[in-house]
Amino acid sequence: MSDILDSTQQYVVELLTNHLDKNFLYHNLRHTQRVVKSTKQLLESCSLSDQDKELLEIVAWFHDTGFTKGINEHEESSCEIAEKFLTEQGYSKDGIEKIKSCIRATKWDAKPNNLMEEIIRDADCSHFAQSSYLETSDLLREELKLFGVKNYSQKEWLELNIQVFRTDHQYYTDYAKEHWIEKKDKNLRKLIKDKKSEKKLAKKEKLKAQFKSESPDRGIQTLYRVTLKNHITLSDIADTKANILLSVNAIIISLALSNLIPKLDNPSNDYLIYPTVIFVFFSVVSMVLAVLATRPNVTSGEFTKEDVANKNVNLLFFGNFHKMALSEYEWAIQEMLKDKDYIYTSLTKDLYFLGIVLNRKYSLLRWTYTIFMIGMILSVIAFAFSFKFFGPDRKIQLLSEVLFF
Repeated sequence: MSDILDSTQQYVVELLTNHLDKNFLYHNLRHTQRVVKSTKQLLESCSLSDQDKELLEIVAWFHDTGFTKGINEHEESSCEIAEKFLTEQGYSKDGIEKIKSCIRATKWDAKPNNLMEEIIRDADCSHFAQSSYLETSDLLREELKLFGVKNYSQKEWLELNIQVFRTDHQYYTDYAKEHWIEKKDKNLRKLIKDKKSEKKLAKKEKLKAQFKSESPDRGIQTLYRVTLKNHITLSDIADTKANILLSVNAIIISLALSNLIPKLDNPSNDYLIYPTVIFVFFSVVSMVLAVLATRPNVTSGEFTKEDVANKNVNLLFFGNFHKMALSEYEWAIQEMLKDKDYIYTSLTKDLYFLGIVLNRKYSLLRWTYTIFMIGMILSVIAFAFSFKFFGPDRKIQLLSEVLFF
């Protein structure tokens, strides 16, 4: 590598590494290095002088350095950067003008006027024929979005790329035509395939959305599913609350039986009888109500063919079929599936009777909690009253008053 090429490489690498906006996902050092590599590849098949080959490598290094000054008119900015650097390096004015002309040839709408400009044009677009084109293309799309140039949708980007491949781009050098066009066509087929897949997916999503909007059954099914789930959840909550009360009252009664009631045999503890009775009574009543709230109802578990024909039986509730033979139940289900109205009627009945059960459970629970609360309050008052007026201290006081009257 000549001294000027070595100096150019070091300068451009430092410039693009430290002074280029990180949002340049495509037009960065990696892209420049790819263009340099493709330029060398093209130069090996061309009969140019060593001086011109050196000049084109310099062009490849400098052609996108203008992005360090902004996205607009970056080719002209690249010419200015190259001219300043090469002038400081003592490069010939004629060579600098050729370099600037080649850099300007990389503009998308420019037409190459000579072999050197054709080489740099083909090198700059060499990624069209590379296996990594789709990934590279996505980086360019994201870069344009980040700089506010345009936010392309996936569909728009595919259509634009296909148009570029088919009509807007061409390779100029013999080497590129011979070795790169076939690979470029392969990438074009991938783009077309992706576009077809995108169309199929869009069509599928459209049909899916149309089906959702036009199918009332979906909304009806969601209604029943959510409502049934809410009913079952509320039933579980009721059972949990009843079990809590059962456990609490069972503990209270156990403590009363083991610690409080044995003391009532002693005549000196007579004052505890009524508070204890109140305490235990309300606890027992609370337990009974809690049991009633969770006690299941027993149903007949049978139905007739007339019930199915008249749609008088809810086949979704186990209590209506648990005594039936499997074959009879399967037949009944098949009959129900033939009639959509029967299905919705069964679901409606299921909802209704679940609501009836919930109403009974929560009504009993409300009474259970109310009685439990009243019982605890009355028990505390009764115990306090008994200790105050009939406890041991009060008996001693009354005895003293009698003896010393």
